Amino acid sequence: MDWVTGLPPGGNRSYNACLVIFNRLGKTPIFLPFHKDDIAMDTALLIWNRVITWTGIFTNIISHRYPKFTSELWKNHNQLFGTILSFSTAYPPQTDGLAERMIQTLENMVRRLCAYGL
Repeated sequence: MDWVTGLPPGGNRSYNACLVIFNRLGKTPIFLPFHKDDIAMDTALLIWNRVITWTGIFTNIISHRYPKFTSELWKNHNQLFGTILSFSTAYPPQTDGLAERMIQTLENMVRRLCAYGL
């Protein structure tokens, strides 16, 4: 799970970032638009409403040490649902290489769309 920020605002709600989740079981990427300044509760609600209702409760989350995931809210969430939260450093291919690759692909797609003015 990782965030892509610094995107040009788009959509009727002016989203400027994207949350990238890679479902290892289904081998599917999930891209969720959001605002860079959203707090941990907003992120938790986004994941609950748009991902967990579709995939089920996560057994393991691999992410960087974002403040949104180190907050008390996520510690309580992980304890309640039995989710293991693993932290990684930037670009470690052993832990979240698939998510990093999906982010590179997403950034290339956004760059090309912006270049054509779409």
